[in-house]
Amino acid sequence: MRRREFITLLGGAAAAWPLAARAQPSAMPVIGVLYGVSAAEWAKPMAGFHRGLAETGFVEGRNVVIEYRWAEGQFDRMPAMAGDLIGRKVAVILVGGSLPGVRAVMAATQTIPIVFTTQTDPVAAGVVASLHRPGGNVTGVTGLGGELGPKRLELLHQVIPKATRFAVLVNPTNPVTMQEGIQGAQTVAHRLGLEIIVVNASTENGIETAFASAVQQRAAWLYAEDAYFESRRELMAALGLRHALPTMSGTRESAVAGTLMYYGTNFADFYRQAGVYVGRILKGEKPGDLPVVQPTKFELVINLKTAKVLGLEIPPTLLARADEVIE
Repeated sequence: MRRREFITLLGGAAAAWPLAARAQPSAMPVIGVLYGVSAAEWAKPMAGFHRGLAETGFVEGRNVVIEYRWAEGQFDRMPAMAGDLIGRKVAVILVGGSLPGVRAVMAATQTIPIVFTTQTDPVAAGVVASLHRPGGNVTGVTGLGGELGPKRLELLHQVIPKATRFAVLVNPTNPVTMQEGIQGAQTVAHRLGLEIIVVNASTENGIETAFASAVQQRAAWLYAEDAYFESRRELMAALGLRHALPTMSGTRESAVAGTLMYYGTNFADFYRQAGVYVGRILKGEKPGDLPVVQPTKFELVINLKTAKVLGLEIPPTLLARADEVIE
């Protein structure tokens, strides 16, 4: 190639560089996901989250990147994980699994949008100013588990109508959830003339001790709701069977693992709504202007296999209402 031709070619390429640079796609936004459980435990809820994202036009690997962090039940790891995601310069953070985890992310950033998922009343917990206008950089989805607690306890009473005493397992390290659980139990106890036994646990050994204490105090059944207990659902199910103590916990997965039943939020839809909010924030909406979403779909799941092992007969009317029966 002649020198003049080479210089001409080089000059033409150089002139084209700015155009080529402008033609390159911009870097994909990054979503941070921080949860107190393991990836395996939360696979189905995360599928709902991805559906919600897709409804707003975002697909992982195509036009958005997702960085996952799983505390696997060790909630004290969540503040460090939150800092790691912030250092990754994520555009928005989806956080759930425990109120301490939500607070850890909130304490770490007042600018990065945060979408939480919780079964606890976020107003009572001080996470948002109000459900309608949460304010700040935070919004999310709440199952308002405290309001569902009395209904769950009533369902257990339908299965064991002659029972006069029941136990409520609470986590003293999560005072908001603990208070909601006790208040819900008191509401049911007053209405049905039952006696409450409150047992505490925040470790695996503590859970085992709490079950033994409930049995020693002649509780007919046990109710528990806390993110830590959900991360130990197999242990909860095993202890319920070992002590012949019918148990209800706070997620469908607990009933699948072997607790007696679950009534509450349809988690697939719950996380779909969280995905929609994350997508809307990526498109420019402010989290503080997005009302906290409350569930509209609920489900009743009964583990008939567990009922048979415990020698319980589920009322036909209750079975007819069930969305899912595990046999």
